[in-house]
Amino acid sequence: MTPPLTAASAPRWTTSDFDFSLPPELIAQHPTSERSASRLLDGSHAQPADRIFRDLPSLLNAGDLLVFNDTQVVKARLFGEKSTGGKLELLIERVVQGREVVAHMKVSKKPPLGGVLHMAGGFTATLVGRWPHDDGPLFRFELSDDPYRLMEQHGHMPLPPYIERHQSGPQSQADMADEQEDAQRYQTVFAKHPGAVAAPTAALHFDEGVLAALQAKGVQRASVTLHVGAGTFQPVKADHIADHVMHFERYSIPSATLQAIADCRARGGKVVAVGTTTVRSLETWAKTGETHGDTNIFITPGFEFQVVDTLITNFHLPKSTLMMLVSAFAGYDHIMALYQHAIAQRYRFFSYGDSMLLCKALST
Repeated sequence: MTPPLTAASAPRWTTSDFDFSLPPELIAQHPTSERSASRLLDGSHAQPADRIFRDLPSLLNAGDLLVFNDTQVVKARLFGEKSTGGKLELLIERVVQGREVVAHMKVSKKPPLGGVLHMAGGFTATLVGRWPHDDGPLFRFELSDDPYRLMEQHGHMPLPPYIERHQSGPQSQADMADEQEDAQRYQTVFAKHPGAVAAPTAALHFDEGVLAALQAKGVQRASVTLHVGAGTFQPVKADHIADHVMHFERYSIPSATLQAIADCRARGGKVVAVGTTTVRSLETWAKTGETHGDTNIFITPGFEFQVVDTLITNFHLPKSTLMMLVSAFAGYDHIMALYQHAIAQRYRFFSYGDSMLLCKALST
């Protein structure tokens, strides 16, 4: 396994350092009625300020550059059964080539190599091996038709495990309503390149009104593509964060974005990353010089940020690699204080939850 691009800079950091107690009722199960009606915790100064997301244009300056992740979430959750009748679920992590995919498999007993799965919708998936090596944690399947077409026609949005939905597909009118809501709202308004199995959630708050106000303010826009993988929800099991093995995600940065960053620097503006996935893409490029590929960058306290000045992000799971990333960016003590403020003020957490604005100037 390739080591992460960076690891913890100090052995004192343990996973429990990034834990916090969250009342379960603060985990958002549905989006707000309007994207930009969500709350925004302005943590860019020592004292936090409670705002609404549509206030964002007033917090940025003309000449700043917003960088979005324009990945598109695919309907990667598929249901079916083995030839013996046992029920199963596939979560397609990526399309490898042609009709071959890599997927997580949830089933009581794994089928043998060459086993044919009969999927809801009338297509098949044949098990051809493990990934990324012979004893890897994921499975390679060959589908009976184009994977993207099959996911679009028969798949379901791959919601994170903390959003409670029916686990075997929609069964009732209420389930169907949830399915329609998720298909629209668990997707950004500028999603362009299909391949993600989780949304870049910080970007879910942007709507056409906010984008128009940002343009009128003179804030520039650019994009990267990072196809968010299911590994983003994997808990850190190691006691010391330096021992954690990061997952890989595919990213790409167009030359126009590199030029936009250079232009922003030249005019004295700030590079504002929308979401941790954008941070991971830009800082991978800064460390490696590679504009595309697979990244397993692990950003922890002590990391030296070279590109991103400001970060818009949602509230993350306790003991997650994303809690470590935001702590590295804005300072551990500041982040923990902001999270306690958010809990006290009843902010909504995680994918469908509220957001925060962070500044690198408070890094430690």
